[in-house]
Amino acid sequence: MRGVLIPAALFGLAVIVMLAASAQGDEAPTDAKAFEPSAARGYRHVLDTGYVPATLDEKVLAGIWMAWPEADRAAAEKADPAARRAMVFARYGFTPRPDDPKGAPLQLARAKNGDLHLSCFTCHAGQIDGRVMAGLPNVNIALQSLVEDARATRTALKLPLRAHDMAAGFIPHGGTTGTTNAVVFSIVLLQFRNQDLEVVPPKRRLHLPHHDLDAPPLWHYKRKTHLYMDGFAKPSHRALMQFLLVPMNNKAKVVGFENDYRDIQAWIQQVEAPKFPYEIDKALAAQGEKVFSASCAACHGTYGKDGRYPNRIIPLEKVGTDRARFDAIREEDRLVYSRSWLSEYDPQRVRLDTSGYVAPPLDGIWATAPYLHNGSVPTLHHLFFPDERPRFWKRDPKAYDKTRIGLKFETAEAMPTEGSRHDKRHWFDTTAKGKSNQGHDFPAKLSKPARRALLEYLKTL
Repeated sequence: MRGVLIPAALFGLAVIVMLAASAQGDEAPTDAKAFEPSAARGYRHVLDTGYVPATLDEKVLAGIWMAWPEADRAAAEKADPAARRAMVFARYGFTPRPDDPKGAPLQLARAKNGDLHLSCFTCHAGQIDGRVMAGLPNVNIALQSLVEDARATRTALKLPLRAHDMAAGFIPHGGTTGTTNAVVFSIVLLQFRNQDLEVVPPKRRLHLPHHDLDAPPLWHYKRKTHLYMDGFAKPSHRALMQFLLVPMNNKAKVVGFENDYRDIQAWIQQVEAPKFPYEIDKALAAQGEKVFSASCAACHGTYGKDGRYPNRIIPLEKVGTDRARFDAIREEDRLVYSRSWLSEYDPQRVRLDTSGYVAPPLDGIWATAPYLHNGSVPTLHHLFFPDERPRFWKRDPKAYDKTRIGLKFETAEAMPTEGSRHDKRHWFDTTAKGKSNQGHDFPAKLSKPARRALLEYLKTL
């Protein structure tokens, strides 16, 4: 069974279907008066509520291995059901739910009817060195492979395709394992809304700036005065709701979820960065703290009891990292957002003229490899030694490099030409559009001993 390619012409049909669906199933907005957000309730919402149309159901999840290439399919066929399910989880970057280890994956919300939906945890519940953490970027998510294989499975099982299946054939979900095309989702979806979030046909040709991003850790959220790589929008529960804007969710349904997202924001705000669980050379780290204070703190902030984070935007020409993300959101996109329900109709909550990327907080940086906003650098060592950064590399989904701090990986002289599309997506091509590993070469100005001390200090954050 092979993936089914959806002709571009069908995308228009899918849009018509979605627009028609949006006119049905109105739900009354939830009254927010005297509402007290609950972090515990927010966590359960992420686990158990489907806010967008289902990507899978148990029947498709159980049979999805039949869409794999021959060798992988043969191995799955020989496996017992438990082993086969483990193979499915490993392939797509899933881990078991802590409350139901034999049930649905943590990375998909399981609705009461058993349907499985993309959720915050799809990209923000990962594992490192065998330890699963909600809020950690999921560096193993294979979202493009998942949607392709789900579509092929439905076709083989003679199940009706869903609007998401057709849209997924038109909008890439991520070219490399561990990254997603997340920015384009919100840009595209808002083009189907007016400022009050009523579903309308787009006024002009769709803007589709395809490129991949590495998800940030959720524990950064509470330190931000403005969200996203370019710092264009102030934090709010409404900003978190952009991904709900699929046309099947009409205005009333989206607004009706608002209190849920007040809860979800409350949960995100209490997520803490994990502590480095391995040995630290305290004397070397102390030296590194001095290097950090002199060379890094002005952009990335200070840490400890009286630590402060400056939310500083570094001009693109200074930081020198890949500009695809910067170019993806145009000023007119920001303007539309600034006048909408998402920003509380307050243009002052949006920056229309950001000049670069925000230097991120570094809490728990040891756990957040790969580095740079596009995930192009596998370890902190390679971030500090730019001339050693690999050009073509493949991550090890299970192994952690305690010395260089980050992902263990293998390299190649060129991108592989053999193997399935899924296998090729495990390789990171830093020569591809949006995937450059250049820039942030400030550490190269330091001596090598200073850089090693700095690396040791970052383990303590």
